[in-house]
Amino acid sequence: MTPAEPFSAAVRRLSAPGKFAAVALLAAVAALSLRLWPEWKSNPDLSHGFFMPLLFALLLHESRTAGTDRRIQTGPGSRFALAALLGIGLGALGMAGLYAAAVDWSHALVNVMLALSLAAFLGAGLVVFAAEGVGLLRVNWTAGIAIALWLLATPIPPGTYTRLTLTLQLWVSELVLQSLHLLGIAAMRHGNLIDLATATVGVEDACSGVRSLISCVFAGLFFSATLVRRPWARALIIGLSAPLALLMNFIRSLGLTLLANAGIDIAGTWHDATGFAVLGITAGLLGGLALLLERREKAPADSPAPPPPADPVRPAGRVRQAALAGSLAAATALAVFFFLNTRPSTRVQAPVPDLFALLPASAEGWSVKSSDLYEFRGTLKTDHLAQRHYVRAGPGSVSTEIIIYVAYWRAGQAPVSLVASHTPDACWPGAGWSPLANPTPRVDLPLAGRTLSDAEHRRFQANERPQFVWFWHLYDGRPITYQDPYSAVALLQLAWRYGFRHSGDQLFVRVSSNRPWSEIANEPILGEFFARTRALGL
Repeated sequence: MTPAEPFSAAVRRLSAPGKFAAVALLAAVAALSLRLWPEWKSNPDLSHGFFMPLLFALLLHESRTAGTDRRIQTGPGSRFALAALLGIGLGALGMAGLYAAAVDWSHALVNVMLALSLAAFLGAGLVVFAAEGVGLLRVNWTAGIAIALWLLATPIPPGTYTRLTLTLQLWVSELVLQSLHLLGIAAMRHGNLIDLATATVGVEDACSGVRSLISCVFAGLFFSATLVRRPWARALIIGLSAPLALLMNFIRSLGLTLLANAGIDIAGTWHDATGFAVLGITAGLLGGLALLLERREKAPADSPAPPPPADPVRPAGRVRQAALAGSLAAATALAVFFFLNTRPSTRVQAPVPDLFALLPASAEGWSVKSSDLYEFRGTLKTDHLAQRHYVRAGPGSVSTEIIIYVAYWRAGQAPVSLVASHTPDACWPGAGWSPLANPTPRVDLPLAGRTLSDAEHRRFQANERPQFVWFWHLYDGRPITYQDPYSAVALLQLAWRYGFRHSGDQLFVRVSSNRPWSEIANEPILGEFFARTRALGL
């Protein structure tokens, strides 16, 4: 390792476009940090994001002072890398704008694309500022990790998050169940619920292990860039981070279940304390292992050498600095374009509808029961929830059931991604309902002489009880008619269909029944309900 040239000297050698590009990249880092701050504050899975700006600066400093001194050589390879990174940066920014136009700036995919765009532009900056004759940065593992960590400080896309969470929930609950049986404790599992003799324990989203998984991988990457130097040690630290996180979360879930079986209330203090303990222990184990590896395999220190002579910036270097500056200027213009052209919703001041007034309170021949959904208000981020259960007795023990559920969010109250992530596809399997093969995921539903907006159609079964489900997600008074709410491509298609728009109110409607639509379509309950919701856009 050779001593780094003073930072100020390297800055002075930059051309005017190079200095503009450096300032623009710093501004982009600050802008993304401000944008992600509410996510870091409200999403426990991303609490490590608070440290991201500081860690980014620390890693860049570490890469200049303690990292290997590699420079980008001029040639076709570096030109291709620069062009590719600039193209990815502009493309990801454009995708972010289209996603924002389709389903609001609050959607997780917008943040993902913005983080990808920033990482690409930072990578392009590394190619330019670590070039021969510039020397502002160095190309090494530490600098790469400084850039890559931004991708772990942004929300996971809702589809990926839901599938990952559900998989981990079922995996953890099954392992806990098997462990209980090995210990001689009677227990049964229904989805992510474990029934004990004295209590029922649910492996919720927060207990699935996603939080510790993300944080532990983040810590493993950081430790690999700061505490160890040898490639095999870095690979070991990173490779152990995910298994260690999952193991520690399983131990936590098993421990909480055993406490619940002993009659101890695990909600509140026990639940939160063990969660923080798992994060601290996993990070401490990784950090301790990294220090142990570095102490045992410490690389011999290089003899001090004077910094290399400062070469004047070559013409190619000036051209690349100008290309980076021009691309960042174009990115700024693109961001401004999308921001100014996402027109405000006309429904921002729309009054909150009386949801229970939408649901028929009585119906001849039907028993009606209203459900208290208070326990779901925190998860769904809204107090406006309503559900009624209609049952009509039939011959013998056969009955007809219809359940109508409605939820409402004011404009800007919750991200579109949050509403879209709580569909039956995401939530019902965890509650013990098994999805069935369904050749018609979207259907046109006839009703009283008219056809309803295209409905998402699903089929489930639990204990041989069938359930037909139809649901709609309305944004700004219009149904979001995509087949897969987790498909990035489907979300992009919304931009072309609906155009540019800003925050709007949201309405989620679900109708479920043990009968197919053809047998309940003429029921007055449904006719009355959909007549009342027509003014809301359904």
